[in-house]
Amino acid sequence: MDAFRAVMAQIGIADPLGTGFLSVLVTFFTALVFTWRFIPRLREFAVQAGWADMPNARRLNTEPLPNAGGLAIFAGFVASVIVAWAGRPIVVELVNIQVLAIMLGASLLVLTGFIDDQFGLSPVTRLLVQALVAALLIVNGLKIDFNAIPFLPVLPDPVAGPLSTVLTVLWIVGLTNAVNLMDGVDGVVGGVGFVVSMVLLVTAAQFTDRAAAVILLAGLAGATLAYLRYNFNPSRIIMGDAGAYLIGFTLAAVSLLGTLKFSAGASLLVPLIVLALPVVDTTQVVIGRLARGIRNPLGHPDKTHIHHRVLARTASARRTAVILWAVATACGAFGMWLQGVDPRAILMTVLIITVCLGFVATRRVRAHRRELDPASPDPDATPSEKQ
Repeated sequence: MDAFRAVMAQIGIADPLGTGFLSVLVTFFTALVFTWRFIPRLREFAVQAGWADMPNARRLNTEPLPNAGGLAIFAGFVASVIVAWAGRPIVVELVNIQVLAIMLGASLLVLTGFIDDQFGLSPVTRLLVQALVAALLIVNGLKIDFNAIPFLPVLPDPVAGPLSTVLTVLWIVGLTNAVNLMDGVDGVVGGVGFVVSMVLLVTAAQFTDRAAAVILLAGLAGATLAYLRYNFNPSRIIMGDAGAYLIGFTLAAVSLLGTLKFSAGASLLVPLIVLALPVVDTTQVVIGRLARGIRNPLGHPDKTHIHHRVLARTASARRTAVILWAVATACGAFGMWLQGVDPRAILMTVLIITVCLGFVATRRVRAHRRELDPASPDPDATPSEKQ
C-alpha cells in the first residue's frame, strides 16, 4: 500500500483515498454522466425548436444539424462544479471569487454564442462581450504578469501594469476565438478541449494550491468527453459558438488561475505550448488572410484552417479528428515535460486520454451502425428517437 501511495504521489495524487482526489473523480463523472444523458433530450428539443445549422459550402452536414451542443456541455460543466463545491474542495475566499468570475464569464459567453448561433451577432458585438469578460477576470486578480514572460526585459510597474492588462485581454479574446475558429470538422474541438483539459488537470495536480483549477478542468474534461459521444463523425449534434466559446474561455481563464505558474519564466510559455494547436491555427489563418488583402480576417471564413488542410489530405473527418487529437496530445506531453512533470505522470495522462477518446469514438461508430439498422436502435436515444 505504501508503494502504491508513493507511485500515486509521483503523479500528483498525494492521497488516492482522500477527499481531494475523490472530489475530482466525482466532478469528472458528474459532468460526464449528466452531459451524456442530457444531449439526446436536448437534441430532440433543438430539432423541434429549429436550433440547427443549415448546409452550405463550408459545412460537412448535408441536412440541418442541431447546434445546441454547447448548452449541454455548459450544463454538465456547471452541474459538476456545483456538486464539487457542495463538498467544499475550494476553501480560499479569494479563489472562490476568481472561480465565480470564471463561471460568470463563461455564462456570458455561452449566452452570446448561443444568440449568435440562432440569430447572428456582429463581430464587434462578440468582441465587446469577450473584452468585457476579460475585464471581469482582471478586476478579480486573474492577470498575466508581463514581467514573467521569458526573454522580455523587466519593466517598472507603471509600465508593466498596463501591458499586463493588454496581454490578458489579448490572451482571453484570442484563445476564445482560436478555439471557435477550429470548430469546422466533427470531433476536433471537443477532442482537443478534452485533451488540453486533462493535460492542464494533471499539471495542476502537481501543486497543493491548485484545487480550484483541478476542479474546473475535471468538469470541463468530463463534459467535453461526453459530448464527443454524439459529435464524432457522423455527428448528431454540434456545439456551435456557445460551446467553442465556453471551451476556449475556460481553458484561457484557468491558465490564469495559476494552473501552470510554477515559475515566473514559464507562466505564459507553457500554456502556449499546451494550447499550441488552436494558437498556431488562428495565427496562420489571420496572417494568410491579411496577406490576401482581407482587412477583417476574422469576418471572412474560408478553408485555410489546419483541420481543412488535413481533411483535404485524408478525405475523412474521422481520421482528421484523430490526427489533430494526437497533435494536441503531443503538444500537451511536451508542455508537461517543460513543466517538470514526472514522466510517469505524462505517460499515464497520455494513456488515459487515448483510452477515453478511443472509448467514445468507438461508441459513436457503433451507434451510427445501429442508426443505419432501424431494428437495433441506439440505447442512448430518447424514447421518441427510438420510434
